[in-house]
Parts: sequence; C-alpha cells; structure tokens
Amino acid sequence: MDSEKAALRVLAHFTPGSKVADQVAAEADWLDIRWVAEDDDEALHRELPEAAVIWHVLRPLTDADLERAPKLKLIHKLGAGVNTIDLEAATKRGVAVANMPGANAPSVAEATVMMMLAALRRLPQLDRLTREGRGWPADPELGDNVRDLGSCTVGLVGYGNVAKRVEQIVRTMGTHVIHTSSTRDEFHVHWTTLNEVLKNSDIVSLHLPLTPATERLIDAEAIAKMKPGAILVNTSRGGVVDEGALVEALRSGQLAAAALDVFTEEPVAPDNPLLSLDNVLLTPHVSWYTADTMTRYLVAAINNCRRLRDGLAPYSVVNRI
Repeated sequence: MDSEKAALRVLAHFTPGSKVADQVAAEADWLDIRWVAEDDDEALHRELPEAAVIWHVLRPLTDADLERAPKLKLIHKLGAGVNTIDLEAATKRGVAVANMPGANAPSVAEATVMMMLAALRRLPQLDRLTREGRGWPADPELGDNVRDLGSCTVGLVGYGNVAKRVEQIVRTMGTHVIHTSSTRDEFHVHWTTLNEVLKNSDIVSLHLPLTPATERLIDAEAIAKMKPGAILVNTSRGGVVDEGALVEALRSGQLAAAALDVFTEEPVAPDNPLLSLDNVLLTPHVSWYTADTMTRYLVAAINNCRRLRDGLAPYSVVNRI
C-alpha cells in the first residue's frame, strides 16, 4: 500500500510534550499529525480544510469551525465530556464524535482527593503564612476548624467513573461516603438524594457532565442547604456551579472553602472574584493532565484512527450519523 495515500491527516488540537510527541512518532508511516495550540485560531483555520480527524481537548469546536473542515470524519475527544463540541453540527455533517469515558478517572480522582485534603487542612493559607514568616506559632483556630478527612462525610454529586474511584480512596481513610446518581438507586446503601447529600456532607464533591439539567445545579438555593462551614470541590465542569452564589457563600463564611479545577469561563478571567479569595484553592482545569492519562488517551485515539483507516466504525461514538 502506498504510504502517502494511506496517511491519515489528524489535527491534534493541543501542544504536545516530548513524551506525547515520541509516542505518536511511532505511527508516522500512516498518521500525519498536525499539532495546533488551542489558542492559535489562525493555525486551526489553516489546518481544518485537510483534517480527517480532530483530537479535541477543551477549546470549543463550533459549527463555524466544522464548516471549514469538509474532509472531517471523526472528532475524538481526549476525555469524556463532549459539551465543548457542537454535536448537532457534527451530526449534520456526518462527522462521528467519540470520547474516552474512564480514561482520565484515575488522575481526576487523585486530584479530587488532593484538593479535598488541601482545602480541609487550609493548605493554601498555611503555605502563604509560612512563606511570610507567620506560620508559627500556629493559628489556634486550626484546632477548632481543621478536620481529618477520615472523620468527615463526603457527598459525591454524580456517581460515574471518577466518583467511584474517589469513593474507593477516601473509604480507606475511614471517610463516610454518600452519593447521588443519574438514576434512582435505593438498593445501593449509600445512595441518597441531592438534598440529603447537601444537607449531610462536610465536603461536597461534584462529578457531573454539563448539560441543560446540570447547568447551575449548585446555585444559591443549593448552597444554602449545605452545612455551615462545608467545603465544595469541583473537578467536573465549571458551569455546574453558579459562581456568583459561590463567591457570596465563601465571603460570608457560609462555606469554609472551595477547591476548583474548572470554571464557567475558561481560561478563567483574571478579574474573576474567585481569584481574590483566600479560602479558595484553584487549578486551571488540569486535574486530568498527567503522563499516565495522556498515554491512555493516545492509545485510544490512535486505535480509533486505525479503525477509520481500515474502514471500521470507531469506538465510543456518542452521536448518530
């Protein structure tokens, strides 16, 4: 088979590290990878007309983008959530959209537990005070407010791959876990309603896709149902939380702290009031971003490209074409 004719053009919409580049280099005889930084729309628009596949991360793919890609056959989301892809536009053009449910679950789960512990133990504040030479003698309020995770109740809103891994980890620490799920599950001993999770949890951790049903699910009314002094952790999607209501609850002390990896608007705007609060731990949507997750992503993405080359249907397609 002529290798030039067999080459499949892939627009990889992110900047690779050296290990990522090395991993895909082994497929160079049949994959023609074009790396495009997520913030470089000029390069994106230049590469779209010849792309057969897009490896998509976070920068939204719109109807206008897809209109520039007449040869496109597959958008492969490097992750699970496809809310940043115009599914209707892709379906209309006969473009399959695939995702990778569970591929980033180990990384996101570990990051979630890390954020729980950091917020619970006041890590950002203590780090700052120590650097300023004010970390000792310790704040006497630590003994009143800081908790062991194993003595807390953690409420998981959503019960997919990430939430289940979080549960496994924190249970080994003695933590009591309760959770909601997308379907009623009274036969699971730890299943309960959202209202009960909010009411009874010392830490509420969000594990939901962003859909019309979940958008701003955690609003002022929901936050008011949470325990005074509770902590909110979000490693799912920023739009699940009403950020204005969260800011007010953090300022008033109704919530003790929040730990956020995701925001309503990404990248997060420098004037977002969350950035000015001492009781918020912030990371830039990187809870999934580890060498191990990238390896899992690329194995799946390359496999689907191989199937496309061989005339087979790709795995994990989320739309009907």
